[in-house]
Amino acid sequence: EYTASDEIAVCTLASINLTVHVDGAGDAATFDFAKLRRTAYVVTKNLNKVVDVNYYPVEEAKSSNLKHRPVGIGVQGMADALAKLRHPYESDDAKRINRDVFETIYFGAMEASIDLAQELGPYDSYAGSPTSQGLFQFDLWNVKPSDRWDWEGLRARLGEHGCRNSLLLAPMPTASTAQILGNNESFEPFTSNMYTRRVLAGEFAVVNKYLL
Repeated sequence: EYTASDEIAVCTLASINLTVHVDGAGDAATFDFAKLRRTAYVVTKNLNKVVDVNYYPVEEAKSSNLKHRPVGIGVQGMADALAKLRHPYESDDAKRINRDVFETIYFGAMEASIDLAQELGPYDSYAGSPTSQGLFQFDLWNVKPSDRWDWEGLRARLGEHGCRNSLLLAPMPTASTAQILGNNESFEPFTSNMYTRRVLAGEFAVVNKYLL
């Protein structure tokens, strides 16, 4: 995120539960990328609203967030989703799922941000940014996306309307929120099949449920 002597960057974050996007079970399990796209779209609009209604403890944080409107979408339960799909974490299938998941989230998020810009205008510091030049994040790294989504169509809409948010994806640790939904953290692999987690309320055993 951008910061300066007169600005304080703010993290406006949300994580997507990947396990609810797995349909079926066993060898028949599939990942619903269309549903994930819709989820990312809704999450982006929600986070954009949070930027407006949030409480900011200092003016430097408020002015920075309203100027750049960065949001950060991450995931939780990647290891769980791969287990449900029966893909070993280091397999080629898992690598493909990982790539397609984040490509889909980015597409849905950018789609929502462009729709918001069409309605409300782009963020204040949009001019001169890479996106104002028609560049998506993967363009900055010379990475070619798959053919799953219509990137060129989205690029045309970006050129016409701009986008509402300076940042969209920011995978976070989800150390606490993943526990609420019973998922493994973020995009991390299972570190153990059985361990004890200690929190303020006490300690409890965590077992790899996919081995039961």
